[in-house]
Amino acid sequence: MKDLDPFVFVAVFQEMLGPLLWVLAALAAAGLAAFVFVVLRERRFVLRRFIWAELAGFLGAIAAIALMWGVTSSRLSDAGGPIDWLLILTIFAAGWAGALVLFYAAAGLMAARRAA
Repeated sequence: MKDLDPFVFVAVFQEMLGPLLWVLAALAAAGLAAFVFVVLRERRFVLRRFIWAELAGFLGAIAAIALMWGVTSSRLSDAGGPIDWLLILTIFAAGWAGALVLFYAAAGLMAARRAA
C-alpha cells in the first residue's frame, strides 16, 4: 500500500459500525457546531462548566472504549504491542474530547435557556 487513501478508513469504519458510523458523525458535527455557537455567543469559556465537562469526558472515554470492544472481537488482554496501546489511548482520548465538547455545549445551551 503505497498511498494512504482516507476512503479506506471510511470503508473500514462503515464495515465495523454500520449505520452507527453516520449517527456518530452527525452527533460529532452537531456537537462541534453547538460548542462553537456557545463559545462565540458568550465570548469566553466558563471555567466551572469546562471543569464539569472535563469530568464528564471520562464517561465518554469509557463509552468509546466499550464501543470499540463491542464492535471488535478484541479484549484488553489481546493488546500486545505498543501500537495496540497507542490505538486504545487514541480511542480513549477521542471519546473524552468528544464528550467534553458535547457536555460543554449542552450545558451552555441549557444555561442560556434558563437565563432567558
